[in-house]
Amino acid sequence: MSITLGEARSEARRLFQSGDYARALRAYDQILSAVPLDYEVRFKIADVLAKVGLTAEAAELYRTIALHDIRSGHPLPAIVACEALEALGQKADELLALLATTYASGSPHLGRFAVRPAPVAPETRLEPPDLLGTEPFDAVAERARQRALDLGAFTDIQQQFHPLPFFSELGHDAFLAVLRSLVVRRLEDRAVVTRQGEPGTALYLVASGEVRVVVADSAGEREIAHLFESSLFGEMALITDQPRSASVVVVGEADIIEVSKEALHRVTRQIPALKEVLDRFTRERLIKNLMQTSPLFTPFTKAQQSDLLRRFEGHEVEPGMEVIREGEPGMGLFVVLTGKLEVVAHAASGDPVVLARLQTGDICGEMSLLANQLTSATVRAVTRGTVLFLAREYVERLTAAIPEVRDYFRAVAAQRAEDNNLRLRGRSLPQDVTEVDASDVLLL
Repeated sequence: MSITLGEARSEARRLFQSGDYARALRAYDQILSAVPLDYEVRFKIADVLAKVGLTAEAAELYRTIALHDIRSGHPLPAIVACEALEALGQKADELLALLATTYASGSPHLGRFAVRPAPVAPETRLEPPDLLGTEPFDAVAERARQRALDLGAFTDIQQQFHPLPFFSELGHDAFLAVLRSLVVRRLEDRAVVTRQGEPGTALYLVASGEVRVVVADSAGEREIAHLFESSLFGEMALITDQPRSASVVVVGEADIIEVSKEALHRVTRQIPALKEVLDRFTRERLIKNLMQTSPLFTPFTKAQQSDLLRRFEGHEVEPGMEVIREGEPGMGLFVVLTGKLEVVAHAASGDPVVLARLQTGDICGEMSLLANQLTSATVRAVTRGTVLFLAREYVERLTAAIPEVRDYFRAVAAQRAEDNNLRLRGRSLPQDVTEVDASDVLLL
């Protein structure tokens, strides 16, 4: 009776993780024989060879795999192979240089419409591996090595490659510097990559395998997404300095590439031009996330979102800077892109009261526009940050033309008016319960 490729891999993985390297190697060898286009299982054969001390054989295979992955549009597994090579005491400088030449910003090999070969479907049927053979281990190891080195099944030659998330924003030298500063984490089933509520100290890319994104709230734990090869996550918490809004957990096994905030700062000191690239990358990611998650933008098509975004002006703010001043005419709508702001008004006693604290995605200024009255509070920056500003005239046109936008502003304004009244009277508000849906994955 046949089994699926996914089932065969799971059994081979179980054998490897339990230390039964002989039977794991038999399983991987037979999987590759049945499915020669399975490029991932070649890596597993190299892992077994490395574990049993066949260092030269493993290094040869890691090097071959890395070169093939670079040339076939799978640069992240190639990075893992380079790390494995270096762990064996082998140099990988020429492979890292080829990665930068092929995938760094400005490379002629990058194309928006490149086609990345799809992995073999886990549902592919094959005969169960025979794990009871008496063949000597050395013979199995040599056959598996030779089979893994044979790349004849791959006939397509890639001319153009997909840009890598984050990495392809970097020039050649910065790309190499970041490669030298990253950490590869090879994780087993149920390993936690990031934990909800913890501070964000790194961004991550899935090099191979699968992870799931889960959120815990008052209703329990909810799964909101699965991420696979080339997925980027964790950058929003790193950029905004906010706690992780979800946990990321490995399914089966996964190779994860970690780029820490500390490493990025270190590379920026070495290559000052990298700061401008990182600033542009972070702003684009924040805006993309804002477009996906903010109710202000969801009524619009992609083209309309882009047109609307062009009408916003970006303003940098420093701690203590007043974005809105109490008692003045409303100038327009503000959206917090980065940083933290606070809303302050004066109670009947004349004492200042903090009504709210705003962070990425929050809006302010809508109440005075809707009511056509003077602003009722001051909004000032608590930290350095960036706000997006949309002039009053355009906000009025939006609310008149698009009911969903008008309703959103009214709902926000009504809730804020109620909360502000309670605070100004010295009453406490109930604890907020944050709802997170699948589109919030970028906020990790």
